[in-house]
Amino acid sequence: MATSHRRPQVCVLGSAEPGSAAYALAGDAGALLARLGITVVSGCGSPATRVAAERAIEEGGLVVSVVPPDEMPPADWPATVAIPCGMGDARNLLMALAGDACIVIGGRAGTISEVCLAWLHKRPLLPLVGCGGWSDELPSHPPDERQNSPILPWSSTAELEQQLHALGLVHIRA
Repeated sequence: MATSHRRPQVCVLGSAEPGSAAYALAGDAGALLARLGITVVSGCGSPATRVAAERAIEEGGLVVSVVPPDEMPPADWPATVAIPCGMGDARNLLMALAGDACIVIGGRAGTISEVCLAWLHKRPLLPLVGCGGWSDELPSHPPDERQNSPILPWSSTAELEQQLHALGLVHIRA
């Protein structure tokens, strides 16, 4: 039996402003993912995705950041691995595909495009609910009728952890 070296990966998609409940939960989600040994994939382009990455790093986690330009981000970019793709908004496909699942927080047009791409490619979606924003609507209004992947809402880190366990993304670490 082959040993797996790859850690589970979860993308953090969306937007929320500092001071909001969604922003605080984005940071808590990043810290939780790191504690569970899950690699965080974050573009770090919005305050919410950036704080998730920062908190994951503070917890000793791995953060992969796929950035739109073709240049490396500044040295203080919150990532342990930065991947400049030079694809602009087309990088949304890479974000949608880079995770075993996608956490969705709030969100605007870019988030919607990432979510639709993740849906088309059968990635489970974990929308934050109860804090406003587009992610609140996702459980009752999926991208289309195909039921491509599970939509597992959460409103606390305890619920998020339960959803990650349900998806089989949490492994016992020695």
